[in-house]
Parts: sequence; structure tokens; C-alpha cells
Amino acid sequence: MPRPITLFTGQWADLPFTEVCELAAGWGYDGLEIACWGDHFDVRAAVSDPDYVRGRREILDRHGLGVWAISNHLVGQAVCDDPIDERHHDILPARIWGDGEPEGVRRRAAAELADTARAAAALGVDTVVGFTGSSIWKCVAMFPPTPQSMIDAGYADFAARWHPILDVFDEVGVRFAHEVHPSEIAYDYWSTRRALEAVGHRPAFGLNWDPSHFVWQDLDPVGFLLDFADRIYHVDCKDAKLQTGNGRNGRLGSHLAWADPRRGWDFVSTGRGDVPWEASFRALNAIGYAGPISVEWEDAGMSRLQGAPEAREFVAGLAFEPPEAAFDAAFSAAQTHAPRSGS
Repeated sequence: MPRPITLFTGQWADLPFTEVCELAAGWGYDGLEIACWGDHFDVRAAVSDPDYVRGRREILDRHGLGVWAISNHLVGQAVCDDPIDERHHDILPARIWGDGEPEGVRRRAAAELADTARAAAALGVDTVVGFTGSSIWKCVAMFPPTPQSMIDAGYADFAARWHPILDVFDEVGVRFAHEVHPSEIAYDYWSTRRALEAVGHRPAFGLNWDPSHFVWQDLDPVGFLLDFADRIYHVDCKDAKLQTGNGRNGRLGSHLAWADPRRGWDFVSTGRGDVPWEASFRALNAIGYAGPISVEWEDAGMSRLQGAPEAREFVAGLAFEPPEAAFDAAFSAAQTHAPRSGS
């Protein structure tokens, strides 16, 4: 079976789940990567009420849609973040935020991530996509001068908080696919290596490949696939467009809003940016990735009702399967000189 093309529902959580299913099915998507916010998927209900999970499945089935992954980026962000502040208040459920005391927020977020693994298992999927947060992202500029001991402590903090979560993932047979992303513990090539080392390369912890975050950092998304081939647990197709080169627009975004032309880069709908998509899909074939190809629509300058179906068609044209045999197999002597029947 060809790899399913799914729609990530995170940017559609303002709409009821049923409506998103109707839209995705109408556009030809094979399924959804379901976000654990809005009314799309309630982790607490999924771990406590079998009828809730059956109900989600019935809605998907009614629209001819499958599900291969759920995503809990927003809660995952709070597991390791320091500081915890008003930004987290805006994205977290009230039950996770509580009184806002930072360590309490982190502990409740970690418990919810463990429950997310249980919820995924109840739904019958084996992958949770998300963020980890980071206590040392604030040190990325390395000024004020940052001693190595602070960086080491950041990775140790990540490991200490995530090992118990990953124990639950192991117990229920689910994997975590961390999205390599600025503001996370793993945001580029070398920080990804360090994060994997921090958790002892345990199989429960892998990667969600989203090339949009590579483009503006001058990283090679194709090389990343090849180097981390055994850790690519999920794929999100999102694009980014560079807008540098005029001597004014910087790579760090200048604290400007999305779609502001003064930014040095911006997220754009899949196929409209600088991601080398064909080379990326050939690399996915080369590493044997057989999971879903999920479209993550983010484009502050374009209607999502245009972008999502257009992105699906773009991805479908590139997500070709590898050949069953090498193209030059027919050139071999055994094939070209085989005796004809009756000769």
C-alpha cells in the first residue's frame, strides 16, 4: 500500500473534529494526524472511557479516514521549559497550568505525556508526535557567557524528565517522535545527536522530520534523513521561504509577526518554499520510511482552505513508491538473451 497522506489537525483545532474530517476527506486525504487540543482528541477521556475512543474511530470511519499518529506538542513543550510563563498559560489546558507554579506545571505536563502514550495505544496507533521543551534554549546565543556545565545540566534535566515518560511509552508499545525545532532540546543536527545520547538512544525516542525548520537554519534536510535514518518515526510536510539577502532581514525573525515582509524567513504552504522536496522524498525511499506523510499547513499569508488541498496534491505527486526492481534489470544478459518459448 502507498504511504498514506494525512492532514495534521493542529492548525484546524478551532473547528469541530467532524468538520475537519469532512474537509480532509473531501480533499482526498487518507487520514489525519490528530492534535490533542481543541475537541479533536481528549487524552483524559481516551484513557478513561473506551466509548470515547470508539466514538473517534466511528467518526473517522464514517469519512473513510485512518489515523497513524496523534500529536501533543503543546503539553510536551512544558515538560522541560524554563522559564514557564504567560506563553505557556495561553497554550496549556487549565488542568496542566493549575496555579502556574513552574515545577508543578512541568510535573503535570509530564504526567499528561505519559497518558498520551496510553491514549495512543487505546486508539490503536503507535506514534505520538510532539515537543520536549528545553531548559537551555534561553542560552542559545551563549551570552551572557554560558559555561559548559549549564549546557550539560540542560541535557541531564531533559533525560531525567523524559526517561519516566519513555518508560510508559515502552510499556504500551508506543514511540515518541520529537519534532526537531528551535526552542526544543533538539533543534538542529548536533543538538539532535546530543539529545539522543542523553536518553541512551533508547528506541522509544525518535524524530519527527519537518524540513521547514531546517531551511532557515541552513541545515540539509536530506542529509538529516540519511544520517538519522533509524530514528525517523514520522514525517510532517511543512515549507519555509527565505527572505534574506537585502541586508536587513535576519534569520532570527527580528521579533516580527508571521507574514511581515521584514522577516528573514516565513512558513509557507507546502510546495511554495525552499524545501528540496523531490530530493527529500527520494531520501525517504532510500531509508525505507513507510509511515504516513502528514501535511502540516502553516502560511500566514494564504487561506488554509486553498493551501491544504493544494498541498495534498503537491505531496501526492512526489510521494512515489520506490521501484520493485532496478530499472536496468532488463539489461542483464539473463533477461535479454533468455530463450523464447518454443525455440
